[in-house]
Amino acid sequence: MSHNGPGTARPAHRRDRLSRRWWLAGAGAMAAAAVMAGAHALPASATTPTPNGYYVATASGGVFGFGGASVYGSPAASGTTLASPVAGIAETSDGKGYWLVGGDGGVFTYGDAGYFGSVPGDSVKLKTPVVAVVPTSDSKGYWLVGADGGVFAFGDAGYFGSLPALHVTPAAPIVGVAVTHDGKGYWLVGGDGGVFAFGDAAYFGNVATLLGAPAPSAIVGIAATPDSGGYWVVQNDGAVSRFGDAGFYGSTLTTGVVPSAPVLGISATPDGKGYWLVGGDGGVFTFGDAGYFGSVPAELAAGGVTPTTPVSVVALAVTP
Repeated sequence: MSHNGPGTARPAHRRDRLSRRWWLAGAGAMAAAAVMAGAHALPASATTPTPNGYYVATASGGVFGFGGASVYGSPAASGTTLASPVAGIAETSDGKGYWLVGGDGGVFTYGDAGYFGSVPGDSVKLKTPVVAVVPTSDSKGYWLVGADGGVFAFGDAGYFGSLPALHVTPAAPIVGVAVTHDGKGYWLVGGDGGVFAFGDAAYFGNVATLLGAPAPSAIVGIAATPDSGGYWVVQNDGAVSRFGDAGFYGSTLTTGVVPSAPVLGISATPDGKGYWLVGGDGGVFTFGDAGYFGSVPAELAAGGVTPTTPVSVVALAVTP
């Protein structure tokens, strides 16, 4: 990633709308694909105090909506051939649309999500895959983040720096991003638990320092508290570490739950008193005041569907 500032917009991908509550493109969306870690936390200002659902996206472009999350389309629904597996999903602030991003930096918009640019076709050539997308609080822009710590800002998203711009090579690939409540900074987290702060994002520590030793399992995501005074970092076994003013509300380890697939991300509730973890099979784990609205395995079982290949989920996004 040779440059990490604002990108140049190109024509938006085709949009589709579906009225069904959830959709998965049969065998296409159930095709096995490498899970690209990169679950992200929505800015606190991008949600309301009473979220009523969430989306789960798969690597092959399928989208599940749970609770009050309406599905407006997906690459799998329209039969779009992806140039690269989907790496993340982000929700608009009014809950009426969402963005999907591919590992190549391609952006797909659905519902009222606006298109503000993507990496393919721009003058920037990716050196590593994009791993996450996170929107601005007014949904008029978004950031894309690469595994090397490169940051691409589109629309009204501000650019506050990146690891390549600092000539820093992370010890482990970047796997997640969280944005400060005012949108003037962000944190990046690496697979080893290293945390990098940019803009007005304050540094509160990293996993290795907290534990006094390297993390026992891979780090897969980060979520910020509503006031940006702390953050949570999650491992793929479901262990949660807290920093700053982030409260601890449990983990799969404290409840004795063994996820059937590795955990791949964390999203915080708007009041910071709970969080969701999502597994690679679409299993959802709730802690604190995070509500449970369903999971991919439960949805498939209720529909009498048995995948012939594993469902490869990449991210969860909370809807107001």
